[in-house]
Amino acid sequence: MLKTTGVKMKKSERRDNLNGFLFALPWIIGFICFSLIPLLTSLYYSFTSFNPVKAPEWVGLENYQYLLKDPLVLKSLKNTLFMAFVSTPINLFIAMLLASLLNSKYKGRGFVRTIFFMPSIIPMIAATMVWIWMFDPTYGYINRIIGMVGIHGPAWLVNPAYTKWALVLMGTWCTGTTMLICLAALQNVPRSYYESAEIDGANAVSKFFRITLPGVAPVLVYQGILNIINSFQYFTQVYVIINASSGGGASNAGGGPANSILMYPLYLFNTAFSYMKMGRASAMAWFLFLIVCILTYIMTKITKKVSNNGMGGE
Repeated sequence: MLKTTGVKMKKSERRDNLNGFLFALPWIIGFICFSLIPLLTSLYYSFTSFNPVKAPEWVGLENYQYLLKDPLVLKSLKNTLFMAFVSTPINLFIAMLLASLLNSKYKGRGFVRTIFFMPSIIPMIAATMVWIWMFDPTYGYINRIIGMVGIHGPAWLVNPAYTKWALVLMGTWCTGTTMLICLAALQNVPRSYYESAEIDGANAVSKFFRITLPGVAPVLVYQGILNIINSFQYFTQVYVIINASSGGGASNAGGGPANSILMYPLYLFNTAFSYMKMGRASAMAWFLFLIVCILTYIMTKITKKVSNNGMGGE
């Protein structure tokens, strides 16, 4: 009897496993056809020289060696690192500041949260076009506002010294998603900790640095990882700005004034579709993948350390 029951259980398990596999089969097929095969194909292409009208020709490590010598690769990587490690802390600070303000109890709090989140749902291309107009050195609202206090505004998108800072300013406008995540983290900090601190006579600053910040530190580090990864995919804004400035055409393959906003993904795109060097572009993509993996590993280690040393850690 036990033996028969065991056989039935095995048949039931096999049937459940088969049903589960059949339900997952469309996703598996899609992953293999549209993710895994293109990924492995691009790895092969990174060791070849080819374009849409030329068959791939094996060149070994030539593409990777070229990347280390190409000054535009280093320039674009430097610009991307600037966005990753300058824009990310600023965006996290603003998101945390807004979340702290929205965590307070006051009338109309839900409406204010909606207002702060709305920029995150506006299409990026439309938002970028609005910012291009706002950055206009003569008619833009930004220079008009700072002109009210006697400051002569720069040519934001023309002067290479200010172009990347213009992108940073654009990024601070779309921190709604990060703000909501920080707000959820703030609400997850136990209220009893604040009550105990108040009994001990702690002020607002002390409570923030000793309770709030350690409590949300893992979330902040995680958001930092995501923002840094997104910074290495920074493309749409600069592509729109350069096309709007050049009016499209062949000149849009540049990187802005003195290549000051030539981001790595933009240079990768230009290499593949403007210069038609697909093999070199594949090598650039895998080089970027390696950089992101290394940075993600480092940030993950930092996250674990912060989690262990944060509130409740031993």
